[in-house]
Formats: sequence, C-alpha cells, structure tokens
Amino acid sequence: MADFILSAPEGANKKRRIVGRGSSSGRGTTAGKGNKGQQSRSGGKTYIGFEGGQMPLYRRIAHRGFSNYPFKKEYSVVNVVLLEEKFSAGDTVNNESLLAKGLISKIDASVKILGTGDLTKKLTVAVDKVSASAKAKIEKAGGSVKETAAESETK
Repeated sequence: MADFILSAPEGANKKRRIVGRGSSSGRGTTAGKGNKGQQSRSGGKTYIGFEGGQMPLYRRIAHRGFSNYPFKKEYSVVNVVLLEEKFSAGDTVNNESLLAKGLISKIDASVKILGTGDLTKKLTVAVDKVSASAKAKIEKAGGSVKETAAESETK
C-alpha cells in the first residue's frame, strides 16, 4: 500500500495577526484601529440598532395594535379541474379521498375547493370550504356540497 502525505491546500492555514506589540512590529501604536473615537477604545462597541445617539427606529415607531398572524387559517387549495381529472362520477370528495389521490399532503389539512376549470361529473363534496363559483359548478353537474368548516364556525 502506497504512503500518502496529506497536507492542507496552499493558503488554507494562515498565521494569526498579532497586533499591539510595539512600533517595530509594524502593528503597534493604534494597532490597526485608526485614531481616536469609540471604535478605537477598549469596550467600544455599540448594540444592534444603535444610531449614533439618535433615537433608534425601533423606539421611534409605535408598537401597538393587533396582529392576526397567530390566528390565521391556512387552506390546502384544490381546483375543480383537478376533481374532474382524479375522481370518477359518483365519488365522494373529502380529506381521506383527496389524500389518497395525492391532492393534499396531510389528513388534518383544511381544504378549500376553488372554481378554476370545468366539471362534468356528479360528485359529493364534503370539505371545509368551497368557493361560490366552485359550488355553482359542482351543483350544475348534479353533485352536492357540504361545507364542514361553516358548521363549526357558526357554533
């Protein structure tokens, strides 16, 4: 078996720069910090958001009010055209069947049917929400719509 000598590539290991060790070292006196000022002093650091003594932006702007972000409801969207492709006449469209056909990724996802595309098959749709145009297309094709989210929101 051949002996290999492993070494780091050229420029991978650099010598640490040592500053503040006298004028003859080439990095003495100010030690690369320039002349005077806050940055040249020991401990001369500022906090994030410091604006040189000016009132910082995060203190100038009022932080009041309400954010709906923690309470927002996200829906997995399925268009009518996908129902036309994946389901046959007389099928029931619900979370289980949508998951089985690969149209949603989780069984507990909230589902909304939107009206993009046309529908010719009679389907029974039982999902959380259905848009007005989708509902009209499903009922026009002879199907029925049952919204489960509307019932739980009104209670």
